[in-house]
Parts: sequence; structure tokens; C-alpha cells
Amino acid sequence: MRLLLIFVVLVLLLALSVVSNAQTVTLDYYFNRETHKDKQGKDIRFHYLWSERSGSGFSILGNAFKKQGFKLDSLETSPTLMDLKKSDVYLIVDPDTKKEALKPNYIGTVDIGVISAWVKKGGVLVMFANDSANVELPNFNKLADVFGMHFTSDIENHVIDDAHFSEGTIVIKDNPVFNTAGKIFMKDACAITANGTTEPVLKNSNGATVIAYTKYGQDHVIAIADPWLYNEYVNGRLPKELGIENDKAADDLVSWIKKLTDK
Repeated sequence: MRLLLIFVVLVLLLALSVVSNAQTVTLDYYFNRETHKDKQGKDIRFHYLWSERSGSGFSILGNAFKKQGFKLDSLETSPTLMDLKKSDVYLIVDPDTKKEALKPNYIGTVDIGVISAWVKKGGVLVMFANDSANVELPNFNKLADVFGMHFTSDIENHVIDDAHFSEGTIVIKDNPVFNTAGKIFMKDACAITANGTTEPVLKNSNGATVIAYTKYGQDHVIAIADPWLYNEYVNGRLPKELGIENDKAADDLVSWIKKLTDK
């Protein structure tokens, strides 16, 4: 009985240690703050939320992070160093245009200074853009430019309708990051131009860079041309005959981010 009690205590201590050492991934809820009306006419948040299980949510991507031991968090305000100090990874996804929010929260000079200083001190920043008609690129690019990256106004992988899903596919081969996903779907994305030490991670069939990476200070920055891992395109809605593996790509991306945070 005594040995059993000791064993139980050790297991509990180990579990507490794992929880306390878990890394935190924080999703921006400030620069992207879209709302729509519910059945009662009340404005409610939607689009790229951890808790959102509908097609426009990030619940599946959140589960991929949790599988790698991350704690999920969100930030409803303009970031400060005190806020970001609590996070190992900070995701900014599809900042709002005036079409998407009555009063968009644009990324400003102070925000850029805070975010870049946090990365220099050891944070991993992931920037998800979109095609230029659906993301606020001018101010987002002021942040991206600090890291030697720039989101263009080009539209890559344009998909007219559901009958043309194949035009949004990218075949992956011998990629060090996406090493289990053989084909992904990323439609109506922008492209990324890079300079300095920035490296292309993934290109489409046109040779346009859709994912890029750079080291900045003590840590890393990842730029992605589209918020492509929202539930709609990870939960099986895509035709099975196309062999798209966005679910595996989500796990591959998070595994890579995990490795970056461990360095």
C-alpha cells in the first residue's frame, strides 16, 4: 500500500511538472476582431478563434498545438512586452480591413516595436496573411518588412469555385518541415518576397513563396501567405480523391514550431 501511494504521488508530481513547463501559444484577437450577428441580432466574435468549431474557426489547429503540449491563450488587446512575456509563440492572423471591421485595429509603430523586441528576446512569431482583398496588408507589411519579408498583392492558387479545388493544391516533396503531408490545399493566397537571411519554406507550382522563415535575434519568424489551416479546409470538406492532407500539414507545422521553441 505504501509503495502504491508513493507511485501515485510521483505520477501526480510528474503530471504537474509537465503542465507547469508547457509552452504557451497565444492567438491575436485584437488585429483580427471580426463579428457577425447571431439569431438575436447581437454582435458575436467569429473567424480564427481557438474555440470556434465551425468552418471559420481554428479549433483543429488548436488541437494540433495541444497534442504537442502547448497551452492555448489569446490576446484581446494591443500587445505589450508584459503580455507577450507569457507566451512562447504569438500568432497574428489576417488583420482586419475596413470591410471586415467598423474600426479596424491597425498594426502601429508601437506594436511593431513591441513584437520585434519580443522576438529578439526569444519569442516565435507566426504571421498568417491572405489575398490582398481580404487582409490589411499595408500595416501588416510594416511589421513583416522588419524581418525581411513582404506580402505581395498577387493572388496565388486562385480557385473559382468548388469544382476547381485542384487549382488550390500544392504538391510537397522532400520538404524538411512538411515531411508527412504530401499535398496541401491553400487557395487565393498572396505571395511572399524575401531578402537577407529569409528562407523560402514552401513554394507553389508557379514558384511563388507561400511560406517563409527567418531567424531574428534569439528566435524565429514565420510568414504564411494565407490562414489556410482553418477548420473548413482541415475537417474533410475537400474531395477525398484529391488526396489533400491539410490535417497532416497542421501537425507538421506545429511540430516545426515546437522544435523552434525548444532551441
